[in-house]
Amino acid sequence: MNSLKIAVAAALALLASPALAQSDASMLFANPSKLTQTDGKDIYNNICAGCHMPEGQGAVGAGMYPALANNENLESAGYPIYLIIHGQKGMPALGGVLDDAQIAAVVSYIRTNFGNSYAEEVTVQEVTDSR
Repeated sequence: MNSLKIAVAAALALLASPALAQSDASMLFANPSKLTQTDGKDIYNNICAGCHMPEGQGAVGAGMYPALANNENLESAGYPIYLIIHGQKGMPALGGVLDDAQIAAVVSYIRTNFGNSYAEEVTVQEVTDSR
């Protein structure tokens, strides 16, 4: 699993193009069908932490990866749901890689960790409605 983290981090660091199509994000993963994690923490650690860092502190390097820790933009679940599905700038669209339940799980995780206390659980229906 460690090699997956390294591969994802390297691939995401190379994708600074805002024109990355949603279907192109699946190229980041050797076999997207093997992305079977359903726990938000596991999804975060295996896909998101490579750029946003293990404690959500964000980073600046090959690109600017915003901090998720203590992030007021996460108050509304719609914001991170939209970004994960559709991408933005250096953030690739992961809507074609993650299913609605996985997106709901990881958004719930980041909204209740890293100093964030937005306790309302994100539902699969909210993600489905955002597509």
